[in-house]
Amino acid sequence: MSKEFSTYKKKALLLLLAGVALGFNSSPRQHFRIYKILPELWKDIDREKLRRLVREFYRDRLIDLKENSDGSTTIILTESGRKKALQYKIDEIKIKQPGSWDNLWRLTIFDIPEKKRRARDALRNKLRELGFLELQKSVFIYPFSCRDEIDFITEYFEIRPYVRYIEARFINNEAELKLKFNLV
Repeated sequence: MSKEFSTYKKKALLLLLAGVALGFNSSPRQHFRIYKILPELWKDIDREKLRRLVREFYRDRLIDLKENSDGSTTIILTESGRKKALQYKIDEIKIKQPGSWDNLWRLTIFDIPEKKRRARDALRNKLRELGFLELQKSVFIYPFSCRDEIDFITEYFEIRPYVRYIEARFINNEAELKLKFNLV
């Protein structure tokens, strides 16, 4: 597999990941969010090119194929395929900011062991990149809803047991934070 994936390959892999997400998620809200993005992704897919990509992904062990009793074939994203797809999503993740602030602070706190230092540093960097402010070494704050994004990031870095997400109504230095986040 080439070092650099084409945009087309990324899109196809993310489509497969969306299928996996649908299969593992029982939340109607999450299903709706996934269904909402699928048509946009599908509209640019050339079916013949997709067939070639499926063969290539199979050869590169990013997917497995399962023959069903009715003659159809199910495409299954392998663990390495899932990681590859998640890598592209982590690079593109953004937090949507609503028109107005709901007066809730979102805190992400963590206590990640030293043996996972790289993941801890990557989490810190990603939070800063997304616009979080560091209150303390392992406490970050953000004014807008970002629970899904935090869940995704912690899953990607495999640190879910060490990270907590909190929504708070009051923090004693709120005036200063409002200035830093341009909320006044």
